[in-house]
Amino acid sequence: MKHPMKPRIAIIPGDPSGIGPELIAKLLQEADVKEAANILLVGDAHVWKQGAKQARKDVVLNTIPRSEISSFEGVAHLNLQTCEPEEIEVANICLASGRSSLRSLETALDLAKSGLIDGILFAPFNKAALTLAGMEEQDEHQFIAKHIGFSGHHSEINVLDNIMTTRVTSHISLGEVARNINELSISRAIDLAALTLKRFGIEYPHIAVAALNPHAGDNGKFGREEIDVIGPVIQNYQQSQMKVTGPWPSDTVFLKAQNREVDAVVTMYHDQGQIAMKLMGFERGVTVAGGLPIPIVTPAHGTAFDIAGKGVASASATLQAFRLLLRTRNVNAVI
Repeated sequence: MKHPMKPRIAIIPGDPSGIGPELIAKLLQEADVKEAANILLVGDAHVWKQGAKQARKDVVLNTIPRSEISSFEGVAHLNLQTCEPEEIEVANICLASGRSSLRSLETALDLAKSGLIDGILFAPFNKAALTLAGMEEQDEHQFIAKHIGFSGHHSEINVLDNIMTTRVTSHISLGEVARNINELSISRAIDLAALTLKRFGIEYPHIAVAALNPHAGDNGKFGREEIDVIGPVIQNYQQSQMKVTGPWPSDTVFLKAQNREVDAVVTMYHDQGQIAMKLMGFERGVTVAGGLPIPIVTPAHGTAFDIAGKGVASASATLQAFRLLLRTRNVNAVI
């Protein structure tokens, strides 16, 4: 009997040259996954079979036409023809895998836009392969926003268990960070954290804002960004009755997060948060496409070419991504 609240999740294999297909084959073996959602595997049949072989798991492809996507139950497969098997170079960057990644992603996004599926989980992409295949955007998150025609603020968000981070700046050089920290960029990162936490069911979150400089600038001795820019923004949020605190020194703020004193940490730059999060739980980290109207998640690690094809990749982060996807308010969670 069809569960009336069971969400429809599209899963794509990520870069076929990496560990993505193997991860999804392992994910499908988890007991609660098939019970929690109707799953649509989107991608070339030979890529999914490759993943099953690498994982040494049985994956049955119930291939259906697009016309049946609105009514299928269980696990189904929408077949694509993005590349030939012999074009894929396992453990290497290649054009075919980049092209396959983009085409699979576009298909899943189009299904979401048309209302046929409720959320997307993608296994890791390789940015070099995506660029080789023609992606002009800085990363896959900007590619996604452009493809669905979304012009609002969005950014990748990293989640580890009950800790979330957003970023004031992201994929830019360290030399550019300070001049890109301003009232607007900080506010956007705080708002994104608040919005995403509410989508996960946390109505009144505590958001901690990290400082930029060592010791939070030490009263201006090591820089004035905390006094002149970051602090005043935090005060504005506090005046509007939001629980936003800081600026906290970045070498201690994640202790607060680890102790569950805060729900999210707003970091000033990419590695300020990423190093802490990956040290605390590399095998469980999840990346959320924050701010977009479509719930989209992926494991936070990369394509792991060093172990691709060896059958030893852990699907722990992929399972965490799947479970987190079901927590969003746009997807009807049943677990």
